[in-house]
Amino acid sequence: MPTEKEFQIAPIVPESVMHNTKASQLCRFPTSLPTHLPCYELTSVRLPQALSNLQNLTASIFGAAAGILGLESYSGFLFYFIFTLLTTALFYFIRVAPTSLKAGNAMFDTSRYYRSSFEFWSGGLLGGMAGYILTWTLFYGLVRA
Repeated sequence: MPTEKEFQIAPIVPESVMHNTKASQLCRFPTSLPTHLPCYELTSVRLPQALSNLQNLTASIFGAAAGILGLESYSGFLFYFIFTLLTTALFYFIRVAPTSLKAGNAMFDTSRYYRSSFEFWSGGLLGGMAGYILTWTLFYGLVRA
């Protein structure tokens, strides 16, 4: 069992656990770097954060679009869910699929970068919801005023 001192030196938080396991599995040393230095493949380490940032940014853009279109109630939320899933699918086909398929993973297998497929496909649905609702109501109020 780890001691308190070990946890102070190397704390366990979900981001570092995900980072460390993925970086250690995918690390390749370039010939220009000495082998004793840690090496991280940027796409494998930062891909989950890139998707989260993209979903938060597009949530605000989708909120502005929904407000300008004058969407209300269920149609506004359906608009958000459809376009967020579309954004995730585009991210998968542009960033995740090419490297996963090269590595020999099956189609729609996100285990190279994410803990589960559920985390990839639905992880950002609720994360950007607050920004979406904020910009949706702002632009709806500006257009309807």
